Amino acid sequence: MPAPAEPARLSVNPDLQLSQFDYELPPELIAQAPAAQRGGSRLLHLDRDGGLHDRLFTDLPALLRAGDLLVFNDTRVIKARLLGHKESGGRVEVLVERIVAPRTALAHIKASKSPRRGTRLHLAGDAFQATVTGREDELFVVEFPDDALALLDAHGSTPLPPYIAHAAGPEDDARYQTVYAREPGAVAAPTAGLHFDDGMFAALAAQGVESAFVTLHVGAGTFQPVRVEQLSEHVMHAERFQVAPETLDRIRQTRERGGRVIAVGTTSVRALESAAARPASAGASAQGDTRLFITPGYRFALVDALITNFHLPQSTLLMLVSALAGMDPIRRAYAHAVQSRYRFFSYGDAMFIESPNHP
Repeated sequence: MPAPAEPARLSVNPDLQLSQFDYELPPELIAQAPAAQRGGSRLLHLDRDGGLHDRLFTDLPALLRAGDLLVFNDTRVIKARLLGHKESGGRVEVLVERIVAPRTALAHIKASKSPRRGTRLHLAGDAFQATVTGREDELFVVEFPDDALALLDAHGSTPLPPYIAHAAGPEDDARYQTVYAREPGAVAAPTAGLHFDDGMFAALAAQGVESAFVTLHVGAGTFQPVRVEQLSEHVMHAERFQVAPETLDRIRQTRERGGRVIAVGTTSVRALESAAARPASAGASAQGDTRLFITPGYRFALVDALITNFHLPQSTLLMLVSALAGMDPIRRAYAHAVQSRYRFFSYGDAMFIESPNHP
C-alpha cells in the first residue's frame, strides 16, 4: 500500500511572505500556443554563480556533461474535462482530479448549485450518465457507468490551464503531452518536458547524458492560488508519486561518479525529494501521496539542477525554484525574462537553473 501523505503543513520559514514572490507580467507574454517545433523555444540559463545567459533550447546539450542524469516525469495527461447538465437542466463542468477505482473518480464540479449525493450528471452530449455519490473536502466522488479512464479518453477534452484562452483542440491533445508520457493520471502536463523531442534525446544520449523516469500525477491543485500571506500557514495539495528502485539506483550511481542529478520539471523535483524524505526498503519503490512544500531554506537531498518553464506570480512553483537558486537570482532572472520578452507558463520558454550548492 502507498505510504500516507506527509502532514499538510511542513516546516516553512515563518518569515516568508506571499508578497515576496510576486512580479509584474504583461498579459501578452503568456504563451497561448506552443512553439512550432517542440525544441523551438528559448532557454534562459541561470548558472550557479547567478549569471544569466540567453540561449535556445537546442543549446541544452552544450550545458550538460557526460555522466549527468536527467530525470523526467512520465505521467500522461488524461482527457479530464467533461461538459454536461444535471437532470434539472443546469449546466455542469466536471474536471476529474484523480481516478481512485476503475469506475470511480474524485472531481471538481462547477455548477450553479453544488450537486448533492445521488445527483445524476448527463455528460458529453448525453453520451453517458454519472452519479455523484459523496464528497471528500472540496472534491466530489463521481461514479461512472463503465471504466472511467476509457470514458474520459472517448468523450473528455484535454484540461488546458486556466490562463490559456482557447478550448482544447487536436493540436493541444498532441502538444500538451510529452513524447515520453506513459502512465495516465495527470490533469496538467509536466510542462518542462514538452520541449524534448526524439532528436534531443538522441543528441543527449550520444553525449553520454543519461535519463531516468519518475511518476507524479499532476493535479489541478497546481493552479490553485496561495490564499495566505504567511507561507507557514499554507496547506499544500496532495499528488501521487512513484520513484522506482532502478531510478534510485541510477541516482546513487550518478552521485558516486560525480555527475549531476538534473530534474526535468518541478514535478520531478517533488517526486525525487519526496522519495528522499521517505526512503523505501531495498528493491521497493518510494511511493504515496506527497504534500511536500519546497520554499527557500529547504535543503535539497537529490536535485542538483533543474530544467523548468516560467511560473505564475505567487505560486508554490515559483517558491520551489527560488529555493533551488535563491530568491534574489530568481527575481533577477524573471525581471530579465520579462524585459527580454520570453514566453511564460505552460506553452512558454524554458529555464536551466544550476544550484549554487553544486559544483
